[in-house]
Amino acid sequence: VQLQASGGGLVQAGGSLRLSCRGSGSTFDNYIISWFRQAPGKEREFVAAISRGGYNTHYLDSAKGRFTISRDNAKNTVNLQMNDLAPEDTAVYYCAAISIRMWHIASISTARTYNYWGQGTLVTVSS
Repeated sequence: VQLQASGGGLVQAGGSLRLSCRGSGSTFDNYIISWFRQAPGKEREFVAAISRGGYNTHYLDSAKGRFTISRDNAKNTVNLQMNDLAPEDTAVYYCAAISIRMWHIASISTARTYNYWGQGTLVTVSS
């Protein structure tokens, strides 16, 4: 599957952004989709994941209550709605996909689990 991330930009603290990840080239609902982020000088960090049918989600603790991941398999799209953004959310955000059936939190929260990645979209939150 090929993934294309979009929706990043510059926003003030407390603002909102909606990231989108569009898939192509394969049956989209075969894949768990996640968002990761990487800030300058830091390791890539898990942000949110959604199961193949959209029934299960998992979030980074600091994202809970602020970010919402959703998917529309008919449109081959996963969205990440980010509200109440803070400067520490500044990073390049990547969507990633893995074709596995089991919803195992430790696995889906780990970047090396994923074998398909989008190109990244930059989110900058100013204070």
